Amino acid sequence: MSSKALNVLGLPLIPCSLDPVTGYYRDGCCNTDQHDLGSHVICAVVSDEFLSFSKIRGNDLSTPRPEYNFPGLKDGDQWCLCALRWREAFSAGIAPTVRLESTHQRALDFVSIEQLKEYAE
Repeated sequence: MSSKALNVLGLPLIPCSLDPVTGYYRDGCCNTDQHDLGSHVICAVVSDEFLSFSKIRGNDLSTPRPEYNFPGLKDGDQWCLCALRWREAFSAGIAPTVRLESTHQRALDFVSIEQLKEYAE
């Protein structure tokens, strides 16, 4: 799938993170399709501030969940975030930085390239 997927720059999508392994398909890439209802398409470098924000908003990404083989995220980890959560954090002024080359082009259905570039690494 990743060989055909494009990033927000119109180039082939490259992996976001293999440690921890991210992506809707846990393939390291922010790949998506019609089954990915959360649109996990934005490759973000999470910060402690964002992780706290996400937890308050009902999505605890920092607590390990061994039953789902999820190690819990820490400051500096890269992760494929739901586009709407990133947009929510952007509106609050605490969006995490993004890796454009690893952010799926579908992110542009939710946020603008200018917004992403403002937070690009």
